[in-house]
Parts: sequence; C-alpha cells; structure tokens
Amino acid sequence: MQLSLIIRQRLKSLGLEQRDLAAAAQVTESYISQLLSGKKAPPAVERTDLYDRMDTFLEFPKGHLSSVVQAQRREELTKKLAEPPTPLLQEVRELIIRKCKPERRGQMREIFEKQAFGELERLVSQTLLDVAKSIAREELKNEDWLRSFGKLRRQSYEEIRAMILEFLDMDVFNISIEHCSAFLGPMIESWDIDLQTFAVEVLLNKRLASARTMHFRFAETGVFAGTEDEPGLKEFLRNAGMSGDANGEEIAFLKSLKFHRIRPSALYYYRELQSLRDPLHFPVDPDGGAFPPRGTKGIGNGKQRTLRKRVIQR
Repeated sequence: MQLSLIIRQRLKSLGLEQRDLAAAAQVTESYISQLLSGKKAPPAVERTDLYDRMDTFLEFPKGHLSSVVQAQRREELTKKLAEPPTPLLQEVRELIIRKCKPERRGQMREIFEKQAFGELERLVSQTLLDVAKSIAREELKNEDWLRSFGKLRRQSYEEIRAMILEFLDMDVFNISIEHCSAFLGPMIESWDIDLQTFAVEVLLNKRLASARTMHFRFAETGVFAGTEDEPGLKEFLRNAGMSGDANGEEIAFLKSLKFHRIRPSALYYYRELQSLRDPLHFPVDPDGGAFPPRGTKGIGNGKQRTLRKRVIQR
C-alpha cells in the first residue's frame, strides 16, 4: 500500500487535517500536500526523522511508516532499472562550470561538452553534490542554522526543512536546477581538479559550513583484504534483475569501488555497470578492439586508467 493512501486514511479516521500533520512533522503544509498527492517522492528512511514524527502524531507503532516507505521505494527502484541514465540539465551543468576556478573553467567546459555526462562530469557533479548534502545532513537538526539559511533564502524554517528532506534524497541522475541553485549555489564558492591525480578541492561558504575547504583524493591501490561489501552492492547482487547478467570481471570491478562516509545505493551500482558497458564511454579502437577493456576506465583527458579502487577521503 502507498504511503500517501495510508496517511490520508489515518487523517480522516482521526478527524485531522494536513496542516496538523505538517505542524507535527515541522514541514510546510505544501510539502505534506505534495507528498500525499504523489507529486513528491517519500524521502529515504535513513535520511530523515519525518516518519518518526508522523508515527507519533498519527498514533502508529514506531517504525510503521518507515517500513511502508522502504517497501514502496524498493518497488519504484525496480521500475527504474530499465531506464537509461540521462545527462544533467543544461542549467545544472552551467552552474557547476560557473563554480569552477576561472583558470580551469574553459578546459572543464570543453571536456564536459565533448561527452555528455561522461566520467569526469559525473565525478565532479557527484563530489559537489556529496559535499552539499553532507552539510545539509549535518545541519538538519540545527534550528539556528536552518533559520539562518532560511533567512538567506527568504524562506521559513519549515520550508527549508522540507527542501532539505527532498535534496538529501537526490543523486546526479535526478538533481533539479531548483535544488542545485538552493544548495550547491550558496554552499560552494568554487572547486578545482587536478587532471593528473583527479584530486578535487572544494572551497565552501564560511557562513554555511564549519569547514572552509574539503579535499578529495581518488587513488588507485590494491583491494583491501577483508573489506566488507557496501550495503548497496549487496542489494545489487541479491537482485537478479539488476546483476543477473554481470560477469565475474564486472562484479570484481564494482566490488573494488570504495567510499568513505557516503553509501551508494543498489541503483548506483546498476548505473555503473551500464556505464562500464556503454560503447559511447569506451569506443572501439582502429584495430577493432574495445578501448579500454572492461575493468578499466578512461577519464576526461583520454588517458587509460585501471580503477582498481576508488577511495574518497575528506
């Protein structure tokens, strides 16, 4: 059963209104209305206290709405599997390029436009998105920060909370210009990347972030012995519809991708597998062979790199 239907029925049986639920959940009535009408997707359970607040207000057992949402999201994930990844919206790309250090901006634009949503553009976009989301997630329960950010945006405390709940549930495949402008725009002052090492430096707005800069290093190393697989990878491997035709080499590559602090979903690994197989990313060389072969990736400047392990450090 859908979350929206369960909540609407409960509100009716208790004689309550959407505005009452919005006040209890500390979000706007508009957000609740769009959530119950299906115009907004329910946020991920692990990223919000919304469902605990609604359980209490609607007199449900603790965890009831969370379990409904998890089942609903699994069903919606299955429907997405056949959908090919889409490039960033042009406005989102322009904002990201505009934030690049001036001396590298022209080079980045040329690389991004040469291959729509290629490896380098995805790496940079995902890194900036992760930075903005980490700040928003850290400050979600900080009422002073939310009110200060709301003042900057000329929005209420409840409106900012609702926007963050939506933003935390986004990835590079579904980021909107609205949320990009609301969070990446004000939080990130600039970014730069070393095209030899792919190290990324992000300069943050000191009014909105506790740290001034964040550094990311993408390194090639051996696989860590005894490292446990990511939860998203485990889910991907359990789902035959997502991983059933993956060969051993492809699975070994996906297992070699390592992350610190961020936890990719099963859909991320599915998209990564499709990207690995996409001939647009790895064109055929003049001699008729695949370039580069499966298990390797070329990024941005055309150099071949074997990505045995990707480590993201902050």
